[in-house]
Amino acid sequence: MTETRSSSAAALPLVGRIGLAAIFLLSGFSKLAAPAATIGYIQSAGLPLPQVAFGIAALIEVGGGLALVLGFRTRIVAAILAAFAIVTAFAFHHDLADQGQFINFWKNVAMAGGLLQVVAFGAGRFSLDARR
Repeated sequence: MTETRSSSAAALPLVGRIGLAAIFLLSGFSKLAAPAATIGYIQSAGLPLPQVAFGIAALIEVGGGLALVLGFRTRIVAAILAAFAIVTAFAFHHDLADQGQFINFWKNVAMAGGLLQVVAFGAGRFSLDARR
C-alpha cells in the first residue's frame, strides 16, 4: 500500500507540470497558426517590435511548455514562464474594469504562483532533471 501511495505521489509533479504547460502550449501553437493575427494583437497593445515580440512569445510558450512537460531545466523554465505570465498580465490584461480582462489578469497571476511552486520544489521523480 505504501509503495502504491509513494508512486502515486511521485506522479503528481508530472501531472502538475502537464497542467501548467497546457495553456502555454495551446497559446504558443495558436500563435504559430495565426502569426499575423497575433502580431496585430501585439501591435494593438502598443508594444514595440511586434514581430520580435511574437517570436519571443512563441518560443517561450512552445519551448517552455515542452521543457516543463519533459522536466528539462525545470526550475529555470518555470521561473521564465512565471515572469512571462506576469509580464503578459500587465501588458495585455490590465483593464481590470473589464470582467474578462480581470479574470485573465488573475489567471496569469495564479499560473505564476503555480510555476513558482515548481521553482521551489523542482520537477519531481518523473523528469529529465531527475535523471541528471
